[in-house]
This record gives sequence, structure tokens and C-alpha cells, in this order.
Amino acid sequence: MSLFPPEAPRDCPLCPRLVEYRLENARQNPGWWNGPAPSFGDPNARLLVAGLAPGRTGANRTGRPFTGDHAGWLLYETLQKAGFARGRYDPNGDDDLELVDCMITNAVRCAPPGNKPLPVEEATCRPFLQARLAALPRLKVIVTLGDVSRRNVLKTLGKPASAMPAGHGAQAQVGPYLLLNSYHCSRLNTNTGRLTAQMFEDIFRRARELMEA
Repeated sequence: MSLFPPEAPRDCPLCPRLVEYRLENARQNPGWWNGPAPSFGDPNARLLVAGLAPGRTGANRTGRPFTGDHAGWLLYETLQKAGFARGRYDPNGDDDLELVDCMITNAVRCAPPGNKPLPVEEATCRPFLQARLAALPRLKVIVTLGDVSRRNVLKTLGKPASAMPAGHGAQAQVGPYLLLNSYHCSRLNTNTGRLTAQMFEDIFRRARELMEA
């Protein structure tokens, strides 16, 4: 059981490099959120979607996971199609979007330079993810977006990365949870065709089936 809360404080001091980057972003863009992005969604969710970290001009700007960058358009549109979201999505967060039986979080809560957190930063932030899992009493399925997210969730559950295969569509029972991995919905993956909208929809259709089984 983690002694950490499920969300990092707005002025979290734990990772010096990320704090420095956060403060520099705040100097350049004082109107942005510029802090750890809290999880978003239903506190009674049976589905958790785990990303890696906030994007600089995405959640670091808006304060909501996957809001403000390319990945958010595809993620929230797909969640709506699968019945996990309702309402209107706006990339600035000025909307009435609501998640249904679903929560979104990140393994690392602060935006990292170059979108690449260091292993020590992943480990330092891991207790917040552990606490987030513990705070979801009905959680059954975790969709991990990308291999780094997959490894972080496994480590949070006390397992090595080898406890579950890598790759799109891989799944495994890990403790009380079913883990389902997807390629990340980044522009890089969608523009190259590595991840198509249909592939992404299939992941959440499968997540629904696993939840209801």
C-alpha cells in the first residue's frame, strides 16, 4: 500500500529535472497549467487508461491528460465510440467531456523534456500510480498506451517487464487486473500507419469485453 496520495501536489518537488523544466515552461507561458497533470475520469471506473507523461503543449498546458495535443483527438473520439466518454471534447479543455466507467492517468505526472522521462523519474513517480490503482475499488482492466507505460504499470504491480508480452494487442492477467497493451496514439504512430483508428477502436472494444466477462 502506497503512502502517497493518488495525485501529485501541484508543486511536487521530487524530480529536480522535471521541476526545472516545469518552472521554465511557467516563465515562458505563465497562463498554462505547468504542473503535474492529475488523473481524469470516473472514481468508480472499471477501466484505467495509462499513458506515459503529459505533453508539453498538451496536458502541461491544459491540466487534463491527453487534452491539447494530437493524441487527445484520437483517444477521446475512440472512448466516445466505445461508450467510455460522452460530451464535447475541446483541445483547450473548455468542454463538457465526461468519462464513463473510465479514468485516464499517466505513469509520470509532469511533462519531461523531449517527452522522455528518465528511468529514475519513472521510479520516483511510481508511488502515485500505485496509489491511483489502489483508489479505484472497481478497477478490472488497464489499457497501457505504449511499451514504456506497459513496463511502468507492471513495475507498479511488482512485476518485471517480462511478465507480459510487448506489442499491440498483448494482454495478460496481472494480480487482480487484466492488462491490455496498445501502441501509443501519438502523431508519429498514426501518421506512419503503425496505429490506425480501427486498431485503436479494437483495443477498447476488447477492453469492454474483458470488463463485462
